[in-house]
Amino acid sequence: MSDFKFCPICAASLTLRADDGEAGKSRLSCPEGHWTHWDNPLPVLAAVVEIDGKILLARNAAWQENMFALITGFMERDETPEQGIAREIKEETNLDAEQITLIGVYEFMRKNELIIAYHVKASGIIRLSEELLEYRLLAPADLKPWRAGTGYAVAEWMRQQGLEVEFVDRPILVNPA
Repeated sequence: MSDFKFCPICAASLTLRADDGEAGKSRLSCPEGHWTHWDNPLPVLAAVVEIDGKILLARNAAWQENMFALITGFMERDETPEQGIAREIKEETNLDAEQITLIGVYEFMRKNELIIAYHVKASGIIRLSEELLEYRLLAPADLKPWRAGTGYAVAEWMRQQGLEVEFVDRPILVNPA
C-alpha cells in the first residue's frame, strides 16, 4: 500500500477502511475523518525522441549495462503534459522539442503510474544529464518494444509508422556500439 502511518492533520494512526462510495476499495484514512490517502497513480511523461530520423534511447545511471529506454519524467505543477515532456527532454538530453504528438496513455500498475507518451521530433546537440549515462540512436525499424509501460508506447508508435513490432522481455538491450 504506502508508507503513510499517521494523519497529517491530527497525527492519529491511520486505519484501513473500505470506501463505500468506491465499491469497497480499501484506503488508509484518519479515524477522525480529517484525511484519506487516495494513492492515485502518478502521471509520468515519456517520449519516443526522434532526431535526424533516428530514435534516441538512453541508459539511466541505475540500470545495468546495455539497457536503454525512452526519455521519461514526472509532470510538474502548472505545466501541460506537452510542456512537461519538452522540459524533460531539454533537462535530460539538451535537445529542443520541435514537434510533439501524442501516441497514447498507458498503465504501469507495478509502479502505480499512468504514462502519457509522445513522439517528439527534436533538434540540437545531445548532452546527457547526470541522471543518464549513455545513449544510442537507432533506426526506427531496429526498435524492439518491451511488454511493460513505455514499451507499449514504442510498439504503438512503430505500428503508426507501418513498422513490424517484435516484443522483447524488458527494456531494450542494445549491443555496444
